[in-house]
This record gives sequence, C-alpha cells and structure tokens, in this order.
Amino acid sequence: MDDHPMLRVGSRRWFLEAGMAGAAGVALPAFLQSRVQAASAESASAKSGPGKRKAVILFWLSGGPSHIDMWDPKPDAPSEIRSPFSTISTAVPGIQFTEHLPLQASIADRLSVIRSVDCKASNHTPITMQAGNPLARRTNDGKDGAGFPSMGSVAAKFRGANHPDLPAFVGLAPAWAADVWGAGHMGANYEPVKGMELAGKFKLPAGVAVARLQNRDALRSQFEQLRRRVEENGAFDQFDRATKQAYEMVVSGKVEQAFNLAEESDATKQLYGNESVGQKALLARRLVESGVTFVLISGAWGYFDHHGNNVRWGGINKGLKPLLPRVDRALYGLITDLEQRGLLDDTLVMMMGEFGRSPVINKQAGRDHWTNVMSMLMAGGGLRHGQAIGSTDRRGADVKSGLVRPQDLAATTFRHLGIGLKSFWVNHRGRPIPIVQQDGRPIPELG
Repeated sequence: MDDHPMLRVGSRRWFLEAGMAGAAGVALPAFLQSRVQAASAESASAKSGPGKRKAVILFWLSGGPSHIDMWDPKPDAPSEIRSPFSTISTAVPGIQFTEHLPLQASIADRLSVIRSVDCKASNHTPITMQAGNPLARRTNDGKDGAGFPSMGSVAAKFRGANHPDLPAFVGLAPAWAADVWGAGHMGANYEPVKGMELAGKFKLPAGVAVARLQNRDALRSQFEQLRRRVEENGAFDQFDRATKQAYEMVVSGKVEQAFNLAEESDATKQLYGNESVGQKALLARRLVESGVTFVLISGAWGYFDHHGNNVRWGGINKGLKPLLPRVDRALYGLITDLEQRGLLDDTLVMMMGEFGRSPVINKQAGRDHWTNVMSMLMAGGGLRHGQAIGSTDRRGADVKSGLVRPQDLAATTFRHLGIGLKSFWVNHRGRPIPIVQQDGRPIPELG
C-alpha cells in the first residue's frame, strides 16, 4: 500500500483525506474543479465529437534562452555577437538554426519560429509570458502578477479538462514558484496541479476491489459511518462533494494510467530522450492524450540562465552547448509522436522562456538578460507552419519586423482552445477582468 497519506483507500478516514488532499500539496481542489468544468453541459458540448479535444503543451525554458545561439543566428555579425556555434540549414529554405538543434531543423516545416517576441514587460520569472499579459509582472512587493492568471488557469476556468477524470492544468516542474505561474486572483480552483506529485498516488491498494467500492449502497454506508466519526461539526459537509469525486477518480484508474510511463515502449522513450525534459515531454503527451487540457513542462529551474562560466549554469559553450541536444530531442520526439498519433492538429505546442539574452557575449563567455526581444517556437494546433515570423536587427538586439506581444500569444492560445477572446472573469472586488489584455489578437501569420 502506498505510504503517502493522500489516498489510503483502506483506512476509515480515506474518503475525507482524499477530499482534503489539496492541503497535502497536491492541489486536488483544482483537480476536482476541472472535473466539474469538464462535466458541465457547456464544456461537454464544446468538446463533443472527434477533433474537439483541444490541448496545449508549453515547454518552459527557465532562465531565458539565447535567441542568437538557437533560433535566430547572426552568422555575419561581429565576433563578439555571433554565436560560437555554426549555423545549419533547416527543412524550410531560408530558415537557419544553430548546429546543436539538428532535429528541430529537420522538422522546421512543422514549426513556426517567432523571432520578434516583445518581452519588455517580462522579468526573471514565468509571470508575464505564461500569463500572456504585459500587465502581469514581477513586482517584488508581495503582489507579483497583479492578480492576473496564467494562460493555463484561464484554460482551466473557461474550458476545463477534456476528460472528467483528469485535471485541466498540470505543471511538470521541479521548482514550482520559480517556473509555474498559477491562477492569481482567479481563485484556487484554477491553480495548476503539481503533476510530479500525482504519479502513483491514485492507484487502488492491494486487497481493495473496484467492484466492491463501486457498490453505491456500500459507498453510502461508508459515508454515513465516516460522518459519525468526524468530530468537527460540518467538516464532512464541506468536503463531501470533493470526497466523492476523489473516490471516483481512484476507481476509474484514468489518472494512474495517464501517469504510467511504464506502458511506453523503449523505442518511444528513446525518441524523447532519457533526460528529465524528454521524459516530461513524453508524460505531457500521455496527459493530453488522456484528457488534460494544458500541460507545462520545465526541465530545471533556471537552466537557460547562461550568464557565464562563473555561475551555476555556465556560459554559452560550457552551459548551453550540452543542454541544447536535450531540448532538441524532446521537442522533436513530442512533435513526431503527436503527429503519428493524429494528435498534432489538436495540440498547440509552444517552447519559450521569459526573455532572450544580450547580443554581446560578456567577459565570462555568457550572455546576460535581454528583455527587448526573444525567440520561441510553435507547432501543431492546426495552424500554418514552416515559417519564420518576424525578425530582429542585424545584432539581434531589437525587433525589426512582425512584432508579437505577450497578449498576442494569449489570444492565439485561447482561440485554439475555443475560448472566446472577449471572455472575462470577475475578481474578488467584483470587477470584470478580460482574459486578453491590451488589444491582443491571434498572430495573423499562423492563419
């Protein structure tokens, strides 16, 4: 039997413990809310029939990936600017990446590289870009984000999960506060679920028969017995609905199956790579295939923060160079696998960080934070790909053409999910808050 206290099905207090599991750090209330969303008539109608199960997978390159050393090389720039890496051609004529992204280069016809993302509002946190909102910022005053939610939390509220037994928004990240932005003032029901803590927690322990648990009369009897044992008046009433839902999740086995990477072949695991980011990408595919709507992946906190060889993550050659093949394979594996399974058109894949890095290589052989512009990738979602969107100047320092703003990313994402761009939520003061801020619009080049 699992020793974790979250779901001890065999204990007398199991049902209550399951309903209160969010207090144990697994964010189960958000999980349960997503089930309510998915079960609602509106949500069911929006996702009925084939091709309606829209999802998003966001690769978060925590720390700020260097655009010049990845997707926007400047081979003709002066030596202090151009990458120490060679430039290679891609599957799309005229588009070049650096040499350590050969797999992504080979599927460039299925990618859109956006080289003109405005990240001036962003800081060294996930807030602005994950919210897709220039008003959501790190402020260092205890009021970070100004209450605005992440795109994943908006998806959880306005779309819900694609299957009633799965959460709407899952984060696969080791450093939660640093790499995952949540619901802000939208409320705890729409916070992301900590996916790394869910694996193995929703299985039935040995000796507990599903058939017996599914007997509604027996279930009712157990609830009545539990009510009599609860000393705090009203405690059970508060968690009654959530408790029943937690029970149903365990019995269905859907969550446990989604997190079970043992079901994947060795060949599939190798396709994604054995590194942490690759295995998380594989898990993300399993989650969206099972019914999760929004999955965020982060390999490690700050692992793209390549200031120089005097810091933890090193500079461009010593730090970024060995890292690039891992994310190269992870994205390649995910796009290839989604396509083979017929899931790519219904799944929008994004790869980005919080900002770019400085054009000039510093004295420590690294690059510093650069909020003027960054590059990112998009794939899938039934959008138009095989293109480079926007451009930077000859130094890679500023946007030259095709400006893409955070709010444009949000509008693109919400349109893919079938969420009305004029939707709004109401904060604790009763004020309506639009989900797309400052005239955000879907990126036109994507169709």
